[in-house]
Amino acid sequence: MASTKVEFHTQAPDKLLYACRLLRKAAASGTRVQVPADEDTLRQFDQLLWTFSNIDFVPHCLQDAPAQMLENSPILLTPQPQADATRAILLNLGSGVAEGFEQFDRIIEIVCEDGDDKLQARNRWKRYAGAGCDMSSRNLQTQTPR
Repeated sequence: MASTKVEFHTQAPDKLLYACRLLRKAAASGTRVQVPADEDTLRQFDQLLWTFSNIDFVPHCLQDAPAQMLENSPILLTPQPQADATRAILLNLGSGVAEGFEQFDRIIEIVCEDGDDKLQARNRWKRYAGAGCDMSSRNLQTQTPR
């Protein structure tokens, strides 16, 4: 069995805005992604996906959407990841490791400069590494802007 690949994208200036950009690319390429987070973050993120760009639309829905919308939306915002073979990528915006993370082929964690966020990310790293995941890290401050 292949190990889950976990990517930590560190030093994001704005965690949610960076997540919007990642999901814009994912949706444009036809990639389906689940995004778990607490209810407040999901509400805020849902609004940001509608407003972060004047020219782009990132098709998404919350887990309580009608079945047809759930089926057709590439991005699912949910308090807990759902078993779904069509969405093999998890973009975790939660503070802890999502239950059932092992079912995903790839997990993306975004870490901002906030001290609490860094501490929570270190704990998530340890949990994933302890579970035998294939770990990698990308420092966004040293990347060439796109």
